[in-house]
Formats: sequence, C-alpha cells, structure tokens
Amino acid sequence: MEARAHTGRLDELLHEVRRQMSRGTGADPRPVLDWLGRQIGADVALVGGSGAVETSTARFPRQILPALEPTLARLSGGQMAAVATESGALQVRLEALGPHAPRPVLVVAGTSAPTREAASLVSHAGSLIALLGRAQDADTTFHGYQYKARQLRFAVFSALLAGDLTLARRMTTGAVPALLDAERLRVYLLHCPPEDRDRLAQTYQDGSGYHGTGLMVHCPAFKEHLICLVADGPDDESADGADDFADDPETAHGQGAVLRRLVRDNSPYALGISSPYPLGATAEAYGQALHALAAARHTPERVAAYLGRTPLMPLLPRTEADTWARALLRPLGSTPRATLDITRLAVTFPRSAVARLLDISRNTVSHHLGRVEATLGLDLGDVRTRAALDLAFCLTGGQPPDGGFGPDSGFGPDGGSGAQRGRPVPTLDQLFRTEPAHAWAREFLRPLQDTRGRDLHTTLRAWIDANTDAQRTARHLGLSRNTVRAHLRAAEHLLSRDLLTTGSGIHDLVHALHITGLHPAD
Repeated sequence: MEARAHTGRLDELLHEVRRQMSRGTGADPRPVLDWLGRQIGADVALVGGSGAVETSTARFPRQILPALEPTLARLSGGQMAAVATESGALQVRLEALGPHAPRPVLVVAGTSAPTREAASLVSHAGSLIALLGRAQDADTTFHGYQYKARQLRFAVFSALLAGDLTLARRMTTGAVPALLDAERLRVYLLHCPPEDRDRLAQTYQDGSGYHGTGLMVHCPAFKEHLICLVADGPDDESADGADDFADDPETAHGQGAVLRRLVRDNSPYALGISSPYPLGATAEAYGQALHALAAARHTPERVAAYLGRTPLMPLLPRTEADTWARALLRPLGSTPRATLDITRLAVTFPRSAVARLLDISRNTVSHHLGRVEATLGLDLGDVRTRAALDLAFCLTGGQPPDGGFGPDSGFGPDGGSGAQRGRPVPTLDQLFRTEPAHAWAREFLRPLQDTRGRDLHTTLRAWIDANTDAQRTARHLGLSRNTVRAHLRAAEHLLSRDLLTTGSGIHDLVHALHITGLHPAD
C-alpha cells in the first residue's frame, strides 16, 4: 500500500513537471517546491550557485542559511552530493542538483528528519527540478540562437541592399548561405500578422540558420513584412509571375510555392514578387516587391508580380541629368556617410520607419536630416523636394561629388538656374520637358484614363499638392478622409505603386504629375 502511494506521488510530480514543460513561458520550480513541501510536511528552498535563494515555499526559514554557507559552497562546488544536518530545532537536508558547478542546491527544513519515502521524493523532485533548469537553459539558448540567426540574416540582407556582395560573404565566413552563390534572385515580400513571422522563419529554417537557397528576413521597419530572398534559376518562374515552383520547402522553388500556398490558405496574408535581379541589385528587387505588394492587397488572389515598366531615370538626357544631380548634391560632399545613408532612406520611408530600420531614435534621424536641410537650404518635409533629392541620389549612385557649390547656383527642386565651372546647370523642368520623359509620364498615368480613373487623377494631384496630407486633400475636394484614402488604395492597384505603407511609389507619381504639367520641348 505504501509503495502504491509512493508511486502515486511520483505520478503527481511528473504531472506537475509535464505541466511546467507545456507552458511555453519558461519552467518555474516554485510549484514543484510547493508540491514537495505539502507531501513531506516541510519547507523547501532552491539556492542558486551564487548562494542566493532563487525560490522557496512561503514559510521557508531563510535565517538558517547563513550558518549553512560553508556546506552550501561545498555542495555547489561539487565536493559533496548531499548532506543531512541540524539548525536549532530544525532537521535540514541539502542536495546538489545537476552535473555542472556551480550547482544549485535543494534545501529541505522540517521539525523531524525525513522518512525514507520522503527522502526519495526529495531526490526525485530535485532531479526533476534540475531537468527543468536544463530545459530552461536549452530554451534560452535556442531563443538566443534564433535571435542571432535573425540578426545575421538581416545583416546579409543589408549588405545586399548596399550592393556589397563581398561584405555579405565575409559576414558569413564558415557558413555562407547558398543564396550568395546564385546569379540572380527575386524578392518575395510577404504581408502577414507580426506574430506569424517568427513561426514562419523557424518552420522553414535549415540547420545553418538560413532557408535552403533563400533567406527569410524580418523587416524591422514594418512589423507585418517578412522579406523573402529567393534564388532565381533557369527553371524558375517567368517574368510574368507564373509559378513553376516545386513543393519542396527546402529549395528556392519550394519557397516560392510555400509562400503562395500560405497566402492562399491565410486570408490576412498578401504577397508581392519582384522580377529577377542580380544579387548586387537587391535594392531594386526589394523596391519592386514593395510596389507589387501594394497591388496584391487589392486583388482577390492577394498575390501580384511586379508589372515591369521602364523607369524614368534612364530616359533623361544623361549628361544634363548628371550635371543637375551633381549640382544639387555637391554641398553634401563633406557630409558624414551615416548622415547620407539616413537621408537616402528618409527621402523614401517615414522617419519612424528609418529609426526602426537602423535601430536609432527618431530624434537622431531628425538631427541628421536637419543638418542636410541646413546644408542644402531645402525642406525635406516637402514631398516634391524628397522626390527630387531621391532622383539625384539615384543618378549619382548615392555619392555626392566632393567640394562645395557656390551660392550662384540658384537651384531649387522645381527649377532654378546657375553655373558650374562656366557651364549652365539645367533645371529639373528642362530635364522633364523631353519627349521621352513625357512618354513615360503618359504611360505611367494611363491606367487612370477611364471615368473612375479621372476621379482618382484629381485626388492624386490634390493629394500631392497637399503634401500627401489626406485630411487637407479631403477638405480641398469636399470629400471625406475615408473616401480620399479609398481613392489612394485604388490608385495603388492601378499604378502598381506603394503609396500608403512605405510611400516608396510616391516619387514616381510626383514626377509623372510634374512632367504632364509641363509643355514638352519643341
């Protein structure tokens, strides 16, 4: 009968441990100590390797511990396994837990020495507490590994965004991801609930912390975005987005199929897919995926591939455009690289997103932008200024020329004239009056030509005139703010440009509206 009761107690103990392991919030030895105290009629404490009480039953007599410090030290250091002693009127039993010093020690204090069955329960409870501790350590290590793997994946993505393939490989020495051996990649941008990102990244993660021949990267700026870099091979999906991917999630093909399947099976999800790009042009692929995602959110399938359109930049007269861009950026020649990098991001993304992306404060971002505004004499809060500055950065590869630029330039983002070394600096209006620029603008705005589109065209122009303030736009047009935002969402779909989430498509809209408001050169 006693053996059966003892077995029943052990079953209760195992049940408590299983409950602890299933919680998913970390093991807590306190319930085990409380259970043990009730079973043997004593008070129990768990003393850590440093000698401090980690947890105990409510009435454990902590005043006995100072006198036990030498014994606790020997047990913790591995010189002894268990000790029975006295402290005043109390009978005390101490057992070291775990194999590695410094070991935690289980201290049991009662008015009488524990029976053989009670001593057995103490030993079993101690062993299970040790296992709980090791499981907790393993869980902590696992989460630490996942966090570091996530950081490394983002670092690789950041290097690819900067076009620095050498840096990406150097950061991954010893475990270079297969993606870096690919000639081309596509960016799949998955919109999903933020709490799903960890689960998805872990589900398809391989033993090296990567994802086969691809990478899944948490976007720090937009919590609903999971950036998926997928190697593009000769048999991958065609440029129009038709999917030939296989179902094996360990391959790049499988990742494309899995991402599409996730969207099909989860109504809150959406997916934007870029065209294939060389690894050094990851930034362009990411920009395309942003625009495709904006369009995808307005389609029944919630999946969209980027609709390739010729960009404006190569259509501008090369020499004149280069002269214009260098003239604008020349005052930034001595600006620190960090300020330039922040500015390049801030002309496209909201300042709060830039702060999250770079893990700095929003005030720091504003400080750097204030220096640029003072240097250029421009207001970066103005959408047209940001569009012009972004175009200049793109034309110069993001590197301003060295040296100063004299006060006679008279440059403004919407025009102005000046001289540089005796040559006139063209204005942005002059660059935009070319027939190729007009053809590009007409094609860009063509989706807005139907009756509904003309309403959208009016809203878009008013929105830009109101510096992308929806409330001001609504007042000007006599519409509700919700109607304005509905028009903007419809325009995102028609233009295949992101206007509301990151705003990365606003600059093309600004330039197209600017160009169509000019008369082309004869």
